[in-house]
Amino acid sequence: MEQTWRWFGPDDCVRLADARQAGATGIVTALHHIPYGEVWSIAEIERRKAEIGADPSLGLRWSVVESLPVHERIKLGEGDLEPLFAAYRASLRNLAACGITTICYNFMPVLDWTRTELAHPLPGGGTALRFNAHEFAAFDCFMLARPGAEADHPPEALARGRAWFTRSSEADRAKLLATIMAGLPGAFDRYDIAGLRRMLDRYRGIDTNTLRGNLAAFLRAVIPTAAEVGIRMAIHPDDPPRPLMGLPRIVSNADDLAFITGAVDAEANGITLCSGSLGAGPANDVPALARRFAHRIHFAHLRNVAKEPDGSFMEADHLGGDTDMVALIDALLAEQERRRAAGDPRWRIPMRPDHGHALLSDIGQGAFPGYTAVGRLKGLAELRGVMTALASLRGWEL
Repeated sequence: MEQTWRWFGPDDCVRLADARQAGATGIVTALHHIPYGEVWSIAEIERRKAEIGADPSLGLRWSVVESLPVHERIKLGEGDLEPLFAAYRASLRNLAACGITTICYNFMPVLDWTRTELAHPLPGGGTALRFNAHEFAAFDCFMLARPGAEADHPPEALARGRAWFTRSSEADRAKLLATIMAGLPGAFDRYDIAGLRRMLDRYRGIDTNTLRGNLAAFLRAVIPTAAEVGIRMAIHPDDPPRPLMGLPRIVSNADDLAFITGAVDAEANGITLCSGSLGAGPANDVPALARRFAHRIHFAHLRNVAKEPDGSFMEADHLGGDTDMVALIDALLAEQERRRAAGDPRWRIPMRPDHGHALLSDIGQGAFPGYTAVGRLKGLAELRGVMTALASLRGWEL
C-alpha cells in the first residue's frame, strides 16, 4: 500500500520533512482556504503541488485530496443545487488535469468527527482523543437543550451527563463546545450554541431516507464526471457511526455502504475504509466490511478505538483497540494483489495512519488534534511492520 500522511498546508506545524522522516511518500491534503462550493482552480491546485514538491529530495507527491467538501446545501437538498454540482464537477476536472485522482469526501451533516476530549491522559504523559458518552449527553441535552434529546441517550450516560452539567463551570462548557467544534479541521464554519441550533433547525424534517436521497442525487451529479476524468471518489464513514444531535448518519454500517455503492454502480463511486470510524460501531466487523466492499475501497485510514458499553470510546494504539488490525490489513493487501494481477495500473491502495496519540515532542506543539508527528510516526511504523510481514508471508507485493 502507498504510505501517505495528512498535511494541512503551510500553516501545519507538522512539516513535510516530518512526513518523509516517518516514511511516507504520499501527501494527503486539501485547499482549506477555499470556501465550500467554490471551484478549485488549476492555479491553486498547482500552487499546493509546488509546495509539496518544493524540496525534491523528499520525494513527496500529492496523492489524495482530503477533503473536497460537499456544501451543506447539497446535504440538505436545499434550493437550486445545479450551480454547486457544476462547481464540484469543475474542481474534479481541474484536479484530474493536475494528476490528482483520488478524492476523499464526507456526507456528515453539520459536524465531521466528534470528540469530547482532545487530550485524555495516557500512562507516561501522552494524550489521546476520546469520546465520553456522558459529556456528549450533557452537551446535547443541557447545553444545546435540543427538544427530545434525552430520549437519544442511554440512561446511565444521561444521568452522568446531568451530573456533569450541574457541577460544570462556564469555562468547562466553553471547552466542551470548542472540543466538539475541533472536528472541523480547516473548515470555515465554527458554531456557537445559537448557531448550532440554527443549523439543526435547517435539518428539521430530514430523516435517514431523505439524507440518503440527497447523497444519491449528489452521486448521480458528480460520479459520471469522476469516471470520465479517471477520478476515484471515496466517501468517508461517519465518526462516530451513529446519529448525533438528532441528525441522521448514513455512512455507518454495511447497509449504508451497500446503498452508497449501489446508488451509482461505478468504480469511481467508492469508499474510504476508516477503521476507527467504522470500528466505533459495536455491530461493525471491520475486516469483514473490508472483504465485502474490497473492490470499492480507494483509500484507507488505519487507526483503532477501544469501545465501552455506554457508547464511549478512545483512540487506542494502532495495533491495539477492538479491531483486528492484522486481519484488516490482510484483507486490504489481498484486494491490492487482486488489482495488481488484473493489470490495474493504480493497484496500490493509499493508506495513512490516522489520529495518532500526542507523544514526546508532540506535547505542546500545537498540532491539529489527532495529527501529531511522533504519534503518527509510531502508528505508521507499526502498520508498516504488519504490512511487510503479511506481504512476505503471502508472497505479495507492497
